[in-house]
Amino acid sequence: MEPLHDSELDQFDLRILEILRHEGRISVTELASRVGLSKTPCQVRMKRLIDTGYIEGFKAILNPQKLGLDHVAFAEVKLSDTREEALNAFNAAVRKIPEVEECHMIAGRFDYLLKVRTPNIRRYRHVLGEKISSLPFVANTSTNVVMQSIKENWN
Repeated sequence: MEPLHDSELDQFDLRILEILRHEGRISVTELASRVGLSKTPCQVRMKRLIDTGYIEGFKAILNPQKLGLDHVAFAEVKLSDTREEALNAFNAAVRKIPEVEECHMIAGRFDYLLKVRTPNIRRYRHVLGEKISSLPFVANTSTNVVMQSIKENWN
């Protein structure tokens, strides 16, 4: 992992972030050992990385198939208005749709790309028709259905 234009991170910080990115439940003792620090300096560094926003939190990565959420689709959304007020209204509204796992503003032939996870195509159709299409300033949508997920979760 390369530093993102920030000279306050050294090799120990970067190694801590890399390990935690893949193993968020690792013990501080094990993390310290793998990074080459003692436990207390490792804890101090972790606290600083949290306090400065490099680490935003820790979470469980759930298995969507076991939860019956096998269907993934990417919805391309084109807005009728892309002034700041319209973008802010869309952004606020899309955050409230639980089936939308990710939402990215795109530079290209459409304005937003949404990753939507549902149990099946029927439920996706409902989410698209009743929730996404009725978001503020949505002019049209186009859907790409995932046939197989090869890599997810920024690993």
